Order: sequence, then structure tokens, then C-alpha cells
Amino acid sequence: MEKWRVIPFELFDSFENMAIDEAIFRAGRQREMSPTLRLYGWESPAVSLGYFQNAEREINCGYCHDRGIDIVRRPTGGRAVLHGDDLTYSLVAGESSRHFSSDIIKTYRIISGCIIRGLEKSGVEAEMVEKGRSGSESAEPFCFAASYRNELLADGKKICGSAQVRAKGMFLQQGSLLMDFDPVAVCAAIITKDAEAKEKALEASVTSIRKSVGDNVGIDTLCRNIAAGFEEVLNIRLIEGRLSPEEETLKDSLLENKYRNAQWNMGRGAKSGH
Repeated sequence: MEKWRVIPFELFDSFENMAIDEAIFRAGRQREMSPTLRLYGWESPAVSLGYFQNAEREINCGYCHDRGIDIVRRPTGGRAVLHGDDLTYSLVAGESSRHFSSDIIKTYRIISGCIIRGLEKSGVEAEMVEKGRSGSESAEPFCFAASYRNELLADGKKICGSAQVRAKGMFLQQGSLLMDFDPVAVCAAIITKDAEAKEKALEASVTSIRKSVGDNVGIDTLCRNIAAGFEEVLNIRLIEGRLSPEEETLKDSLLENKYRNAQWNMGRGAKSGH
């Protein structure tokens, strides 16, 4: 049975979370490695921007600054996410690994199938969006404002958003599962033209674990179930691990030179950096 590394759930600040994910991704591009699944949370609220987004145009930076909400730019694409009460996952694997390919859509579908199984174990009935927008078709700055192809709905509402980046035969996919959802907070942190109307629209189109199953499923249980979903769907075994010394060094460098750098986070989307 194929063995993958799983890095168990921990809380970090927004900058370290992104540095860890990119360090694993970069290390995988430099040497052959088994796929790595990472599950994590956020020490304090943060907005993560998609790689190409314009921070000043799409984020209420003054509001975030006044309330101690970090703004960090992800290495992956997609739209902005307000983090805090969510379970975030990342998966790094090779395009040529047994379960994946160079086809991005197929990869999304495979990963979504694993998460669906994990949600089922948690009592949440989820389904994959067969028809939806492509990322380029949405003018909304907020990830959960629209359902994209191969993302996940529960009770007809979006519960998980994901984004991906690829380079040198490897991919990094990041995604967030909402434990709870506050449309008022989202519309305050992420710029919208008509906040009141948008709040109502989000309330009608977005759901969360707590809305689906109440407080019966905590973060630890959800982590176990999501990991089991990957194992069962892909017939793999997840082995608990930590960052390698190489990955730790890369993480520290990325933290110092990139993710704690306002030029990276507030720029209009770096032209390089992957």
C-alpha cells in the first residue's frame, strides 16, 4: 500500500502557514518525495489573497489593520478567503504520481472525492459541483461568492473552496472547509459594492460544518475524518510526519524574505516567486 506523509493539525499565523505550504512544494520540486497532506488552522483571523489579486482594490485594508486581521498572499490562485473558523488543508504531490495527472480538473475531482468521503464520515452530505464558473469568470473578490466546477456543496450551498499552483511536475492545492461562517465579517473585510445585499446572498449560498451538523463535529474529529477519506478513496496509508530539515530551512527563508514582507502581500500579484 502506498504511503503518504500527513502533517497533523496545528495552529500558525497566516505568514507561517503559507511559508510551510510553499516550503513543502519547493522541496518536492527539488527531489522525489511522497505526497504530503497537511491540515491546519489559524492563530488569529487573516485574509488570504489569491496569487493575482489586487489587495488595495479588493480588500478593506484599513478595517483589517484596525482589527488585527493579517493580509497574506497565497502561492495559489483563486479569490480571497477570510480565515479564522475554518479547517485548511494543503496537498503537495507530483503530476505523475499514481493518483494524479497533468489534468488540473481531474486532480480537483479526485481531491474533492476524498474530502466528500471525509465529510460523509462527519455527518455532512456533500456533492461536487458539475457545472459552475471557472475562476476567470468570477468578478467577486471573495472565494465563497461563487461555486466553481468540481468544488463542494452541502445542502446546495458552498462549504469548501480550493485553489492550485503547478510547477516542475508538482502541484500544491490549498483549500478551506468552513467550520462556521459570518457573512457580515466577510463583507466588512473584503470590499463589496453593496454590503447588505451581498451579506444576504452569502447567507443563502454558503454553509458550514456547524450549520450542517451543529457542534457534534469538532476540528479534531473533522481532521481524522478528512484524513480517513483520503486513505479510503485512494487506498493509501497516511504516516504522521514533520517538516524535514530542508523544508524547515526553506520555510524560514520564505518567512523572512517573502511572507512577512508587505511588498509581497500587498503587491498586485508577483510576476515571479514560484
